[in-house]
Amino acid sequence: MHIQTATIAAPHAARDNILHALAAFAATRPGLNPREYMRDWRDTEGRKTYAAEVRSITKDLHHARALLTAVRLSSISEAQLVEAFRSKRLSWDGQRLDYCISQCYATEYRKAVCAVLASALWAYYRDDCCADTGDKIRLAARRALPRAIASRWFN
Repeated sequence: MHIQTATIAAPHAARDNILHALAAFAATRPGLNPREYMRDWRDTEGRKTYAAEVRSITKDLHHARALLTAVRLSSISEAQLVEAFRSKRLSWDGQRLDYCISQCYATEYRKAVCAVLASALWAYYRDDCCADTGDKIRLAARRALPRAIASRWFN
């Protein structure tokens, strides 16, 4: 028996490509080198600084994942996502992400993902959810996202 198959383009294929690229980029390892923080193995200040950086970078990953989930659950279009990349360090050329490094890649790249996603959600709340003021947008974000994320990315 021969079954004929057809490729059907999903209505959100381009949107999903962007979200997948953002998720993959956020999931990459930061590449911190503990030796850059410590003079030797007894350097407790260096260890504390390194641990604080690791915690901060991990928190950024959790924020990026929560914002990705919120965007996936919303009806944000591909065009709205592409618009969110404007004037950010992270850009989308239609096929791949491009990141412009400022000072320290390891501590910034996940924040760049969060900034793009928060920008897309801000526009979505403003345009599609009839939240016409900043206070209404922040209220919508607080309802949809964990408090720490809403207060950090929608202030």
